[in-house]
Amino acid sequence: MEINMMKQDAAETVALQALAWLAANEDLMPTFMGSTGASAEDLRTQAGDPVFLGAVLDFIMMDDAWITAFCDTVNIFYDRIMQARQSLPGGAQMNWT
Repeated sequence: MEINMMKQDAAETVALQALAWLAANEDLMPTFMGSTGASAEDLRTQAGDPVFLGAVLDFIMMDDAWITAFCDTVNIFYDRIMQARQSLPGGAQMNWT
């Protein structure tokens, strides 16, 4: 299956929406912060960092239910999150595990 690449600014917009969605999710946000080691200050200072935004998308893509919930909330197609991830730093790397 071929994935269409999106421009980095569009990918960053999707990732910022994902970060806002996470921040509003009282159940999932602590899991994200615990698994990444990010502090509240890190969220504020790194929100504009494409590498950090890629990590946000990586986290959400760990669970199909999270992908569905996020995409349904912001009204985007489910594959847009993968397209956004591939357009951010580190997203083009293949992971065979």
